[in-house]
Amino acid sequence: MAIIERKLKAAVEENLQYFSAVTVTGPRQSGKTTLIREMFPDKPYFSLENPDTLDYALTDPVAFLGQSPDGMILDEVQNAPHLLSYLQGVIDSHREARYILSGSAQFNLLKSVTQSLAGRTAMLELLPLSVEEIDHSAMSVDRLLTTGFYPAIHAGQNIPRLFYPAYVSTYLERDVRQLQTVKDLRQFQSFVRLCAGRIGSIFNASELSGEVGIAVNTVKAWLSILQASYIVFLLPPYHSNTKTRLVRSPKLYFYDVGLASYLLRIDGEEQMRTDRMRGHLFENMVIADCVKRLANGGKTADLMFYRDSHGNETDLLIPDGGRLTAVEIKSSQTYNSSFEQGLTRLKERLGDTLERRIVIYDGELERRDAEIELLNYRSFLVENI
Repeated sequence: MAIIERKLKAAVEENLQYFSAVTVTGPRQSGKTTLIREMFPDKPYFSLENPDTLDYALTDPVAFLGQSPDGMILDEVQNAPHLLSYLQGVIDSHREARYILSGSAQFNLLKSVTQSLAGRTAMLELLPLSVEEIDHSAMSVDRLLTTGFYPAIHAGQNIPRLFYPAYVSTYLERDVRQLQTVKDLRQFQSFVRLCAGRIGSIFNASELSGEVGIAVNTVKAWLSILQASYIVFLLPPYHSNTKTRLVRSPKLYFYDVGLASYLLRIDGEEQMRTDRMRGHLFENMVIADCVKRLANGGKTADLMFYRDSHGNETDLLIPDGGRLTAVEIKSSQTYNSSFEQGLTRLKERLGDTLERRIVIYDGELERRDAEIELLNYRSFLVENI
């Protein structure tokens, strides 16, 4: 069984130098428990999904927290949000103690943490594996897109054909069923599949409302559930004070392309090679990997895309100190000069604000010293350039 070194480890260690607690959130099966138990083998570990442990924490929180005056690991802490109010007092009276919290669902966790532990805990996200964290060298793009990036698969503990159906079933049964806003799980699952078909597209709640047969407000509520449980994220559009009319709606992406491929019923690499969604999934993989890179460094993703009313579009804008790097993403293995057209027009609109322009694709030819750089996606994602 492969051991996977997670890049978030450095951010956890750094934050514990300045905070009494670190809270690690992320989707189910992203490796949170494995990471924190490996990092802190000497700290007492308590899972609040264990009924007996949860009952003790709820009925006598003071005694529960008093078991370990030097700190502890509290896993799935969203199951006992009121425990955090007691933890606040313990932290304030035991400044040297260190607590590691984790949670899979943001529905109530973030609100509880920010209310009870404001200024006392760092908030970090452990997302599915990045390209840099896996043995990607022998994997084709089509295999990456169908395999996805969950640790259990890359550690040899499971296979995509079995993992993703079980993941969806568990997600619907354990997380979604608890929410009053979802009364029909089949309808919700249809909604999730329709979202997968809109990867890389402008999110339009009215369109989804008509296709699923639910109200627009329900679409928005269900989208919030998918965001809170780390199934999807929205990439916001670029805004400026120029006279050019810019799109104001975000684009939709999945945190894991393997899950998206399963929802799209793409069965294996052979089907992926010719599937109409292949280019969208490749774009999703690259953008999600950029989000993971920022999260692994303990940073918030502030990525954007560009589109104006004339149809000019660039897939990704990466801000850095007031300057922007523009990235055009193509799944082709063959370079075509047309790949640069959008970046050329973007330079005319953004001028000196645009520091770098990069085309990334699946080909081997690279051009790093040109005005518009050409890079293989692995170079861009793994070398952090």
